[in-house]
Amino acid sequence: MNILSLQSWVAYGHVGNAAAMFPLQRLGAEVWAVNTVQFSNHTGYGAWTGRVAGAAEIAELVAGIAARGVLGGCDAVLSGYLGGADIGRAVVDAAARVKAANPRALYCCDPVIGDAGKGVYVRPGVADFMAEHAIPAADIVTPNLFELEHLTGRRIATLAEAKDAAAALQARGPRCVLVTSLRTEATPADAIDMLAAEDGGFHLLRTPLLPVAANGAGDAMAALFLFHRLRSGHAAPALSAAASALHGVLRRTAAAAAPELLLVAAQEELVAPTHRFTATAC
Repeated sequence: MNILSLQSWVAYGHVGNAAAMFPLQRLGAEVWAVNTVQFSNHTGYGAWTGRVAGAAEIAELVAGIAARGVLGGCDAVLSGYLGGADIGRAVVDAAARVKAANPRALYCCDPVIGDAGKGVYVRPGVADFMAEHAIPAADIVTPNLFELEHLTGRRIATLAEAKDAAAALQARGPRCVLVTSLRTEATPADAIDMLAAEDGGFHLLRTPLLPVAANGAGDAMAALFLFHRLRSGHAAPALSAAASALHGVLRRTAAAAAPELLLVAAQEELVAPTHRFTATAC
């Protein structure tokens, strides 16, 4: 399995490609990483060093990969945080280039826009680009609840409303929508939900709520879900496998009170989760 991953990179910690690349490799995928930013650490620390890559640089790197004659063997494109709308255009162009070489390839877009309690934290123009260009181009999108509300212009308080919003997003192009960090009237106080929508059906997965707020969990989940969706061909088993693995990593991270995801220390959870959770039709 070959995956072209266009995301941010941090030298310290695990967000963007630094959260997606190792899990994918540990599961056996080859990852062709193109870094949209190169930072010392994620911006949640309040201070960082580094720079954002230019759109031309990203296009040049993708062209260099294409020159190796390997795009026909690329199974999927994964994208996450975008440093600007111009970078978004380079990412979507890269996905189109891969799909032209391999029509069976999937484009998985993690539409990083913001989060509950933080609001929109991407640069001006990025959220609009996601809505108008990235979402319609994608086969799979993995918004959190805040991002689903932002992209659909809907307030979501119930499971029925979440399902309707996911279906509305599907109507704009993606065949599969995974909603992460989902809390509705049906979610117990000590749990967190995820919802997958595909082929007119919906599957819900619930895991215990852990005392951890690790940056990069959404990035890792998007990568894990894409891998297992490619392998199984269906959203429900992909959700079960990915969520079980991520829960194991988060559980280890919470137990250690670690400031960053313990992806390396908890790597066995990626391939053989201690606790397995099953997505059920809803």
